[in-house]
Amino acid sequence: MSIISLTQTSQTSQVLHLPQIKMASFAFISFVGLRKSSPEKHHHHSLTTLPKCIAPSQAHYRRLNVVAAKTSPKITGRNLRVAVVGGGPAGGAAAETLAKGGIETFLIERKLDNAKPCGGAIPLCMVGEFELPLDIIDRRVTKMKMISPSNIAVDIGQTLKPHEYIGMVRREVLDAYLRDRAATSGATIINGLFVKMDKPQEKNAPYVLHYNAYNGKTGSTGERMSIEVDAIIGADGANSRVAKSIEAGDYEYGIAFQERVKIPDDKMQYYENVAELYVGNDVSPDFYGWVFPKCDHVAVGTGTVTHKPDIKKFQLATRLRTHDKILGGKIIRVEAHPIPEHPRPRRVVERVALVGDAAGYVTKCSGEGIYFAAKSGRMCAEAIVEGSENGRRMVDEGDLRSYLKKWDKTYWSTYKVLDVLQKVFYRSNPAKEAFVEMCSNEYVQKMTFDSYLYKKVAPGNPLEDLKLAVNTIGSLVRAHALNNEMVKIN
Repeated sequence: MSIISLTQTSQTSQVLHLPQIKMASFAFISFVGLRKSSPEKHHHHSLTTLPKCIAPSQAHYRRLNVVAAKTSPKITGRNLRVAVVGGGPAGGAAAETLAKGGIETFLIERKLDNAKPCGGAIPLCMVGEFELPLDIIDRRVTKMKMISPSNIAVDIGQTLKPHEYIGMVRREVLDAYLRDRAATSGATIINGLFVKMDKPQEKNAPYVLHYNAYNGKTGSTGERMSIEVDAIIGADGANSRVAKSIEAGDYEYGIAFQERVKIPDDKMQYYENVAELYVGNDVSPDFYGWVFPKCDHVAVGTGTVTHKPDIKKFQLATRLRTHDKILGGKIIRVEAHPIPEHPRPRRVVERVALVGDAAGYVTKCSGEGIYFAAKSGRMCAEAIVEGSENGRRMVDEGDLRSYLKKWDKTYWSTYKVLDVLQKVFYRSNPAKEAFVEMCSNEYVQKMTFDSYLYKKVAPGNPLEDLKLAVNTIGSLVRAHALNNEMVKIN
């Protein structure tokens, strides 16, 4: 979610008077956050009568054409049918790629106006790779401030080129745009809640997906409907019902808590192109706090894996650390959401694949997930398009596993490096001081931004790498010594 990056919603409006605050109550026992199902009133929904939700767009897309040697059976009288469950970046990117590739595509999203709690930072490469229009990007951040536990601030961004920036988006805007583009490419958008699936009893038989359709005519619980499909992409987030349906296994998760704060215009000017990251045990023992600028407000939040019950205390500390920069602002929204800590044990089972948060694709240390969600959705969809020869053949588990093989080969090292960084630098306040000190190094900033903005491992300079290693060891030694002294004092 940020350079080093995060992730139902309750709304509130109140004035910030530090240090005394009021916060909307939020239950963290269960994060399913789904509407209660009504007794099944089962209707089989004809595939030819599903409503399409297509938004106008001036974009034109080339159809994906694939030639592949396959032994799986050809499909006659129709094209391959795939359901994408979840309409976030992963689901939107997957549905668009499938539809352009000749697949009959259904995207099921329970809340089309959803504003998922998320810091909303995206790397520069995502803007070009996914052809995002600049008008959906609220802010172009060119300056990052990292603030240590002792409130020492380090400016990050000195190595950025004139055209480089970190994009700040609101998820309700980005998600809607990607879904609309999928619809324009031919996907059918279904406003509904996925409930369960009936697995095929014979090879190449269809899956039957049951969902509650929200058509505005049947009340809040919706109308129970069903469709038949040949394959499923689960893009339904950290609490994925698709993952539960295929017994994909559990993972450790953290909590992201965020408040959207409307601050006075003169204070907003400071955040025009600036984002802030706060580290310290007060804001989080194992993560960081953030202030990210949006169109007309700032997003203030924090996260934790190890101390979930204390998340509100950490949020208060994050607001206190901002001092008077957001004083007098009004909280216009309070949000919280789970963050997966590692990939699920099983991400592909037969003709069902998981992508995005449902698969567990959020990086440690940084908490970044938007780019990896969209990328995994597109990558999985490309594997289906290729394996089915543009929808003309049935796919099997091997086709979907080709996506996993490519994903792991491309990004496994990124996840492992960030895992190590979190374990080394987030373990104590002295270690976090060392981390901030290390980030003041211009070479570190260049390597970090190059890797983050373009999602490629930046080639290093051997001499500079050696100097960095020595300096890092020195910082950690000083941090360890300081930590020992603090223990003696206490």
